[in-house]
Amino acid sequence: MKKETFRAAIFDLDGTIVDSMWMWRDIDIEYLKRHGLSYINGLQEKIEGMSFHETAVYFQKNFGITESLEQIQKEWNDMAMEYYRTKVPVKPGVTAYLTKLREQGIKTGIATSNSWELLDTVLDATGLRPYMDSIHSACEVGRGKPAPDIYLLVADDLGVAPSECMVFEDILPGIAAGHNAGMRVCSVYDEYSADRMDEIIKVSDHHIRSFTELL
Repeated sequence: MKKETFRAAIFDLDGTIVDSMWMWRDIDIEYLKRHGLSYINGLQEKIEGMSFHETAVYFQKNFGITESLEQIQKEWNDMAMEYYRTKVPVKPGVTAYLTKLREQGIKTGIATSNSWELLDTVLDATGLRPYMDSIHSACEVGRGKPAPDIYLLVADDLGVAPSECMVFEDILPGIAAGHNAGMRVCSVYDEYSADRMDEIIKVSDHHIRSFTELL
């Protein structure tokens, strides 16, 4: 991917630029256990791409959780905070690649399904915030991925046409969201999605195993 092929790079967060997808299964197992429930295999695939709010609604409907949506999300936030502060690293090559993009005059943004509280936590813990021109959560638009809303919001904030944006994603709903927004998508390898990597590569415009390939 050369400089002239896109004017803005928009990044998913979890599993794309930070190595964090592994922790969500642990959190879901613990959360359900606290409520006397068992984890169901395949849960992560069912909720991937959903906004934090949409996921809370899913848990209410499918697990009979009687807490309010706000209470559910607060408990998840509290559980995830420590992971993000101390256990979630930036993926190899990410910071160097973001530096390279800024040197080339390419705008950068984050479009995540995560909550604002956790987004702020991970950006501060990893030092990624200064590298981003626009940062938005799907909680702002009401619909998570594969709906295009979050990517369109970031592109509009950056002042760049969707056709001139390159999306970086690690999961199928995110890749679909980028394409639904009229953008090109570069998929990024993540161990969490390893069993679906053939399909991910097939539907992507580009694919990398690591951002070090782009340096």
